Amino acid sequence: MASRDYYETLGVNKNASDEEIKKAYRKLAMKYHPDRNPNKKEAEERFKEINEAYAVLSDKEKRKQYDTFGTEGFHQRFSQEDIFRGFDFDEILSGLFGGRGRREFRTGGRGGFRFGDTFGGQTPFEDMERPGQRGQDVVYELSLSLEEAASGGEKRISFRKNGRLEEVSVKVPPGISTGKKLRLAGKGMEGRRGAPPGDLYLQISVREHPVFNREGDDLTIEKEVNFSEAVLGTTVEVPTLDGMKKVRIPPGTQNNTKMRLKGLGMPRLQGQGRGDEYVKVTVRVPKRVPEKARKLIEELAKEGF
Repeated sequence: MASRDYYETLGVNKNASDEEIKKAYRKLAMKYHPDRNPNKKEAEERFKEINEAYAVLSDKEKRKQYDTFGTEGFHQRFSQEDIFRGFDFDEILSGLFGGRGRREFRTGGRGGFRFGDTFGGQTPFEDMERPGQRGQDVVYELSLSLEEAASGGEKRISFRKNGRLEEVSVKVPPGISTGKKLRLAGKGMEGRRGAPPGDLYLQISVREHPVFNREGDDLTIEKEVNFSEAVLGTTVEVPTLDGMKKVRIPPGTQNNTKMRLKGLGMPRLQGQGRGDEYVKVTVRVPKRVPEKARKLIEELAKEGF
């Protein structure tokens, strides 16, 4: 089978609905059915591509796996037998050609699909029936708080596998970030006929934090001070992953000044040490000023402040 993009094969975009995919498939199946084309060999190849694309995109789980791993990665994990498992040609093709779909496709003796009378008894999907099919991989989204991502450690997760609830433990490395994947070898779906199981992939998603903004291994927080504190200097307490820390605001600090707290950011996933934390100082300007304070400010303004 060709490794052409399935969406391209059916002429739909990646956001196409199930109904749009089905409609595109039925239209192309009518167009490229070998009995309707003088060049049967070329039509047969196109017809097989269309059926393979639809077998994947019409199945929610297979489509999710395809969108996750892409064309090449999907074919490394799914055999032809996996692709067509559960795909009902009879239901899809009946009505397209006057009820002839049942004659043209039939289930093979070991779960594969064979072309029947239409292609002279050939078995282009014969390779689907080879013994020992590796189990399918499973993708699980693991959501972590920023603190959990920073500290790492063991997490226990539950997911459905072969109709039952499966529990596994995974070690999360400190400093992990959104988009990273953890692989648990052999924890995916069971293989067929003694073949090894697939793998479990944990897709990491780190939730947004109400205080810290993460940029790589660095963290940024905002700390508001009033005008007099910015002018005269002060000491403030700020949160860090290690608890509250005192930070000195020097006299004359300007609005949006960033102060660096070395080594108080996220642990580095690749390598030793930690990133930094930055305190962004914002100067608060009062909306309402008492009369006494206004006069003092006016005097300062006369002096050029």
